[in-house]
Amino acid sequence: MDLTPLQMAAIPLPLILAIVFHEVAHGWVARALGDPTAHDAGRLTLNPFKHVDPFGTVILPGFLALMKAPVFGWAKPVPVNGMRLGNPRRDMMIVAAAGPGSNFVLATLSAVLLGLFARLVPQDAGMVAEFVAFSLLVFIQFNVFLGLFNLLPFPPFDGSHIVQGLLPLHAARAYQRLRPYGFPLLFLVILVIPYLFPEWDVVEELVLPPVTWAIGLFLDLASSIAGG
Repeated sequence: MDLTPLQMAAIPLPLILAIVFHEVAHGWVARALGDPTAHDAGRLTLNPFKHVDPFGTVILPGFLALMKAPVFGWAKPVPVNGMRLGNPRRDMMIVAAAGPGSNFVLATLSAVLLGLFARLVPQDAGMVAEFVAFSLLVFIQFNVFLGLFNLLPFPPFDGSHIVQGLLPLHAARAYQRLRPYGFPLLFLVILVIPYLFPEWDVVEELVLPPVTWAIGLFLDLASSIAGG
């Protein structure tokens, strides 16, 4: 998709906010459930520089964009000590779900604001109005993608912690042993296999359809608020 310079300028802030809220939500919920590790490490802050992983947030996404490969990355994970939680198996699932959950809440709020903005501000209101509307739109898109992508039941995504908590103990221990191999397997499944076998593209075949469907729901909400 060809973007105007104004639209390009509107992208970084929504992306950063979606990532930062996702990570901080893990820490907030962990603290509420008894683990102050993230708080003690100074990670319960919306300052994006506290959450940047030089490789995962900057180098890798930039390299993938240059290679025209699927772009993904990660922030510095918020530290969570499961043994400090009241019920480690249950509470780790709740902490893991908090990140995607925050993204869906933000997508809902953004859809409401987009609908109100479209209802109250004329479409020909100028560049500032275009900037705000496009920022809200991409904020919905980023939050939906980030939330659903992280629910994949695959280490190191949040979905893997939820699956591990639901499995019987013996199966959970076996599943836990896959965690050190999460990133190599991630590169294999998301980059190498689709490159060699385009018809097996996990992102294209499994992630994008529900993402597109969910974004449509949020845009329908915005449209109904706008009176469309």
